[in-house]
Amino acid sequence: MIKIFVTVRNRLAITKKCIDALILHTRTPFQLYIYDNQTSYLLDRHFSYYNKLLSKKIATQIVFNTDVSTYDSFSKAAAANMFGLWHEQDPQKGTYYFLLILDNDMIVCPEWDMKLRAAWKHVHKNKMNNIKVIGQLPGGIKNIEGKTVINDDLFGHPGRLGGSGFWSVRSNFFTDVGFLDLKQLVGQNKRHDQLYWQHMGKSTNGQPYILGLKSKLAFHCGGKYGSVCNKLTSNRNNPNKEKLICFEESEEQISNMTFNDFYEMLSNDPLMSVW
Repeated sequence: MIKIFVTVRNRLAITKKCIDALILHTRTPFQLYIYDNQTSYLLDRHFSYYNKLLSKKIATQIVFNTDVSTYDSFSKAAAANMFGLWHEQDPQKGTYYFLLILDNDMIVCPEWDMKLRAAWKHVHKNKMNNIKVIGQLPGGIKNIEGKTVINDDLFGHPGRLGGSGFWSVRSNFFTDVGFLDLKQLVGQNKRHDQLYWQHMGKSTNGQPYILGLKSKLAFHCGGKYGSVCNKLTSNRNNPNKEKLICFEESEEQISNMTFNDFYEMLSNDPLMSVW
C-alpha cells in the first residue's frame, strides 16, 4: 500500500487527468488524500467531482482549506503539515512502501509505482539512510554525486534540491525530517521545497538526500498549462490575482480531451522532457 497526497487549487480539468492517471497507471493499492486549498473557480464542479470520488471510494480523504485554515501561509506547506500529522496517527504508518507528495498538474506514467518500489527496496537494502526522497531526473535535482544501479533497467543519481511536485518519501519522513514552520511562510506562495531542502540537508549532515531516477515517472504540466504558485508569486500585489489563476483557456482545452488523447499529446511534447 502507498499513500498519495495531492494538493489542489483551481485547475479542475488537470486534477481530473492527474487522478485518472493514478487510477489507470498505478499497480500498487493506494490511498488518495486530496487537500483542496482555497479553490475559487468552478467550486461547484469541484464539489461534484469530489462527491464522485468519495462515492466510488477512490478518495480516502478530502480536505477543504481556506486562507484562515492555512494561517495565510503557503497553502501547500500547511496542507503537507496537516497530512503529515494525520499520517503520524496511523497505527500502520510504518507498513507503507512510501508516501507520494504530488501536485495536481503531474501526470504519472505506467509503472511509476513499481519503479519507485524497486528503488526504495534498493535504498533500504543498502542502508542508504541519507536518501529521504526519490524522484525523477532532471526534476530540478542538482549537485549530483555518482550513480546508483537499481537493476538492469533502472538507475539513478543521488543529489540535492529537486521539486516536490513529485516526491516519494519514506513512511517516517515527517518523524525523521520534520514539519515546516508556517511562521516562515506567511504571505508566501512558494518556499515549501526550499525549506525542506534545508531540513534534509541538516538531517543528513550535508550528504545527498534525493535520488533522481533516470526514467520517466511523471509529466509536469505546469509549464504548459499554467502554475498557480508562479502566477500568484509574480502578481503578489495585483488586486485581480484570483482571476489570474482561473486559467479558463487551459481548463477548456484539457476538458475537451479524453485521457488517452491527452496522455498521447504529453508523450509527444518535447516540453515534457524538461522536468
